[in-house]
Amino acid sequence: MSFAEIIGHTKQLAMLRSALSAERLHHAYLFVGPDGIGKRAAAIAVAKAIHCEEGVNDFCGSCVNCARISDGNHPDVRLIQPLPEKKEISIQQIRELQRDLNYRSFSGKRKIALIDPATLMNLSAQNALLKTLEEPPENSWIVLIAANSGGLLPTVRSRCVRLSFAPLTRQQVAAYLISQNKTTPDETESLAAMSMGSIGLAFNLKTEQLFEKRKDWAQTLSSLKRRDYHSAMAAAEELGEDRDKTLSFLGWAESWFRDLLVYQATGEADELVNVDMLAEIERQAAEVKLDRLQACMEKAVSAAAAIQRNLNRRMILEDLLFSVVGAP
Repeated sequence: MSFAEIIGHTKQLAMLRSALSAERLHHAYLFVGPDGIGKRAAAIAVAKAIHCEEGVNDFCGSCVNCARISDGNHPDVRLIQPLPEKKEISIQQIRELQRDLNYRSFSGKRKIALIDPATLMNLSAQNALLKTLEEPPENSWIVLIAANSGGLLPTVRSRCVRLSFAPLTRQQVAAYLISQNKTTPDETESLAAMSMGSIGLAFNLKTEQLFEKRKDWAQTLSSLKRRDYHSAMAAAEELGEDRDKTLSFLGWAESWFRDLLVYQATGEADELVNVDMLAEIERQAAEVKLDRLQACMEKAVSAAAAIQRNLNRRMILEDLLFSVVGAP
């Protein structure tokens, strides 16, 4: 295993490797991009390159240090995420991280912390992290990983080097799915289209059986009539019952409104995400005006970010669905 085997993100990895080889790796980075496209994998790859016993500015994937990083038990590499049954990263977790970063490295190399998703740090945790970002312990490396930076304090963002990761191509996702031998040819084509460049999403779509669920969601949106706010509120209550399901719906809704916009503009199906639902896309695209679709797509994106910050799901969904029913 090496950097050459990582799917996509060639430019980002080249920048990181160049900084690593020149010993100019910044003490803190912010990796931003859609979920499931490989941001954490890139950070872990750099961590392995730092600690690998065999590679030089690369990693073998099989030495003791690489194996321990893969297993999540290397003493100098920590992944910070919400604790089980918790919805956010607490100030206590950040304080523990700060103490750990100030200890001497076991390996004599960098102490590394990956915070994912960084937007789930509460405000107290973010403020506590500021001191570490402003005065980083010697020989430390911190990576904040997030789908977007909107949930982070400006002072936190400003102290990190931002590196944006783009979705993978449909062909890259399809090739990976084929290499894993876990999908049929028909599933591969559909999953690659619906993944929006996210291998993680492609596997979730299959394992969580969201193929059929998309049809239910499309029917829910289709059934909402103009000015029918009562039905919109009822739909918001149902869609907001479970946080993970709400996020799945919003991820799909973003792709749906995008498809309607693309089809309105081009009349072509080649670039559609939900290409297997073309008939419904044609129907809704003919009925809904452009400005309304743009507003709905923007609401879906901002709604997902708000729910990641644990704001009220029902109110957020009502705001989105009111946009669906509020204009002709």
